[in-house]
Amino acid sequence: MNGKKRILVVDDEPDFSMILKKYLEKEGFDVELAYDGAEGLAKVKTNPPDAIVLDVMMPEMDGYEVCSKLKKDKQYSDIPIVLLTAVASHVTSTRYSHYDGMSMEADDYMPKPASAEQITESIKRLLNL
Repeated sequence: MNGKKRILVVDDEPDFSMILKKYLEKEGFDVELAYDGAEGLAKVKTNPPDAIVLDVMMPEMDGYEVCSKLKKDKQYSDIPIVLLTAVASHVTSTRYSHYDGMSMEADDYMPKPASAEQITESIKRLLNL
């Protein structure tokens, strides 16, 4: 083991995922990518990361569902999760509202477009780095 903290980025936007991956690696993290909630959940169960960056709006299984499943499972509930969403903060009429994101058990919640720097700072804070 190389001692680096492992981050799992789960987002269905490949360009955003690659930008974030490169930035996190530059900051000294090992990064693994998943492109939907089901793939992300499977990767957590195969090799639990130190922290997760999780997009909310994804096909198949959204970020809320992934977050809920992980936080309810004692084996994974301590993994810090940063939820990301492009939903406007004033939207309250859908399941993807800012209020819903804030009420999740995630450890941090950021509206997109969050910068790679902002996400990295959140991860460092959650991992006490």
